Amino acid sequence: MPFSLRLKPALACAFLLAGCDAALNDPYPAAERNVNILHSAFTDRPKHLDPVQSYSEDEIVFTAQIYEPPLQYHYLKRPYTLEPATATRVPQPVYLDAEKRVLPANVNPERIAFTDYVISIKPGILYQPHPAFARDAAGGYVYHQLAPGQLARIETLADFPLQGSRELTAEDYVYGLKRLAHPRLHSPILGLMSEYIVGLDDFAGRLKKSALAERRDEWLDLRQYPLAGAEVIDRYRYRIRIKGKYPQFLYWLAMPFFAPMPWEADKFYSQPGMAQKNLTLDWYPVGSGPYMLTENDPNSRMILQRNPNFHGERYPCAGEVEDAKAGLLDDCGKPLPFIDKIVFTREKEQIPYWNKFLQGYYDASGISSDTFDQAVQTGSGGEATLTEAMRGQGITLSTSVATSTFYMGFNWLDPLVGGGNPATAERARKLRQAIGIAIDQEEFISIFQNGRGVAAQGPIPPGIFGFREGEPGINRLMYDWVDGQPRRKPVVEARRLLAEAGWPNGRDAQTGEPLIIYLDTTATGVGAKSRIDWLAKQFAKIDVQLVVRNTDYNRFQEKVRKGAAQLFYFGWNADYPDPENFLFLFYGKQAAVGQGGSNAANYSNPEYDRLFEQMQTMENGPQRQALIDRMIVILRQDAPWVWGFHPKDYSLQHAWLKNSKPSKVGHNTLKYQRVDAALRAARRTEWNRPVFWPLGLLLLTGVIMVWPAWRSYRQRERMTAR
Repeated sequence: MPFSLRLKPALACAFLLAGCDAALNDPYPAAERNVNILHSAFTDRPKHLDPVQSYSEDEIVFTAQIYEPPLQYHYLKRPYTLEPATATRVPQPVYLDAEKRVLPANVNPERIAFTDYVISIKPGILYQPHPAFARDAAGGYVYHQLAPGQLARIETLADFPLQGSRELTAEDYVYGLKRLAHPRLHSPILGLMSEYIVGLDDFAGRLKKSALAERRDEWLDLRQYPLAGAEVIDRYRYRIRIKGKYPQFLYWLAMPFFAPMPWEADKFYSQPGMAQKNLTLDWYPVGSGPYMLTENDPNSRMILQRNPNFHGERYPCAGEVEDAKAGLLDDCGKPLPFIDKIVFTREKEQIPYWNKFLQGYYDASGISSDTFDQAVQTGSGGEATLTEAMRGQGITLSTSVATSTFYMGFNWLDPLVGGGNPATAERARKLRQAIGIAIDQEEFISIFQNGRGVAAQGPIPPGIFGFREGEPGINRLMYDWVDGQPRRKPVVEARRLLAEAGWPNGRDAQTGEPLIIYLDTTATGVGAKSRIDWLAKQFAKIDVQLVVRNTDYNRFQEKVRKGAAQLFYFGWNADYPDPENFLFLFYGKQAAVGQGGSNAANYSNPEYDRLFEQMQTMENGPQRQALIDRMIVILRQDAPWVWGFHPKDYSLQHAWLKNSKPSKVGHNTLKYQRVDAALRAARRTEWNRPVFWPLGLLLLTGVIMVWPAWRSYRQRERMTAR
């Protein structure tokens, strides 16, 4: 066959393929193209999926969908509102005196020795299918006495051929709570909860002294050890008793720490050889929530699938005013969850993550600094809107101010910037205020956060009770109210304060020595140098020299614990949506030095401490707000922090992802989301249509280049033959 004729089928194939709709770069199997699956990504591998040990954002993405504490947050309402999850209602506190006699609800908190919370759970809730519950015909547990040889062929949980389930009971919640004190586990909240839950500290001590404490290959049956502060009343009711009055305890009942744990699962995973095969609660959780983890490869992907035994919920019918307009109430009353399967793929780099989102292979995405300008533009009024390219793809933007704060803390024990020495307290206070004015947080947010933040007026972020909106909420020592907006005081005001503190033009009025401030930080990576350079310029505006002491994280933490830092960067994200969770960061008894607490600045003010102790046990209302207002005035005056900013969360969603509302506090949110799989498949095909004409052009170019040589070769062959 002549070469020219051989070429025609190849060219024809190439040009026919140009009209093909298949997306050859689709990373998912063709069988999943129109399936009800949510596609997401994660960057850091989770270390703990055991609910009493897990305490990080990259872990709760998974644990919150699997485990069910008794309470949860309403998905749509703001401020955040607690509601029942497995409980029949939000429990009301019962106050007791020292003799365990019931007190009236409006009693003086000083008379309250204990508070009881009786939690009633809904009957009929089942756990996910799991080998730990599998029984034989005689009713015995199939996999609770495994011989070493039986594990030889087991590599994953799916290798166990039999599964079972059972009903959730009150005893499971008590068992789970006891695991906070397990001597072979390390719960990050054991110390805190020991201050509140009656007998928990003694309980932990008894477990530590038990014969099985260090024998890792034997199961420690916590049912055999009573805990005074956690008691089973009957099959569906249990009681938690705490010391004194602590209204914020209800928020803890919405965290995975207080999720149930069936003893069967604890025993199953405690068998010899299990841990060596990653058959643990840290790898394969056991819950009653809407999803269960069916594949765990933290270096590649993790898969959640619908729990076939899920007891069911209904999508909420109430929310904020704008929720109806945003379509967030369209699914009112429909059964949850909507999505059958959630595939998390690990993406170590931001750019591949972003590109796959634009191709439609991830359903939602955050926005990094590198891609911000591609996604968002700022309007004349400072509002953030999507670029035309994003809107053209049907992408929507959700924004919310996070319940977080970033700040720079002054060490109260430091002789220069601290307030512990009465002789120099006034001088140091004016120095701290001057530095707070000089550091332009609005400029920092604009340059380094792409505008994603709100300059802080104090420690409490928007959305938390106690935060004041508008003019009543501004820090008058740092800001003026101009044209309906807060405006940072000019640098001349900072210079005046610095001169009054005895440092005119940044030099000691007595000795002429320059004023040097030392900043401890762990800042590394891309952009760290530019941020430090910017900060040095802020200090230079008032002629103060900044010396940056960069160190590793462990050394930094040690310096903070020992009070060896002068000025340091820190941040705080709310564990629960209550002002106490931010204001306790200034409580004297929470000082890092001597107390080992979270008051990293070691701030101390007797009046503030007295007000905090009153505010801590109060319900939200005008009286509590009045106390908070006074506490904020004290903090602004003393300025133990450089008030930084509250970050804004930006989230992008494709048009096929429904019911997506950002939440920094409630994490069990995937059950509310819905995917239009048909629309997604159509858009993916449209955006990733294969283009084969360059291949045809390449082949044609090759033919043109090769044809003369081929023709010459054939001519020589014919001449030789003659």
